[in-house]
Amino acid sequence: MSRSARSRGKRPAPDGGAGGRAGGTGAVRIALVVLGTATAAYGGSLMPRPGPVLPWLVAGPLLHDVLVAPLIGLVGLVLGRLVTDRTARTWIGAGLTVTATLLVIAVPLLWRPAPAPPNPGLQDRDYLVQLTVWLAVLWAGLAIGYRIRRRATRGRVDGEPDR
Repeated sequence: MSRSARSRGKRPAPDGGAGGRAGGTGAVRIALVVLGTATAAYGGSLMPRPGPVLPWLVAGPLLHDVLVAPLIGLVGLVLGRLVTDRTARTWIGAGLTVTATLLVIAVPLLWRPAPAPPNPGLQDRDYLVQLTVWLAVLWAGLAIGYRIRRRATRGRVDGEPDR
């Protein structure tokens, strides 16, 4: 094993080289791209009028790639510098991921509460209150889970298996 691989804690590839892709990885990727493209084309063929939906289909991924993903990456980078406990970073990262997902779902309903004719049972809710409650329950649950995990692993030596 080379000294640099040992210092990083990595094992060398079985063939003795630096490691690389497995033989079938390229074929699997191509198959997945073809399958995904065919599925998207089939879904698009089922839309009777794609005109009103087209801006959302373009703006959603664009907004995600330009704004949401870099913002989440920046928050993760800052948290990585501020929070030194690895376990806490894991719990906070999970909480931020779920929070971002809830916000992506809730923002359209908060921004434009009645974009379509009212649907009994859906439009008669107070989404801001519900989002706030869900986020409070999420972060309280994460805090409790983190405390339980820390208490369970307190005093254990690194490398010792979980019970």
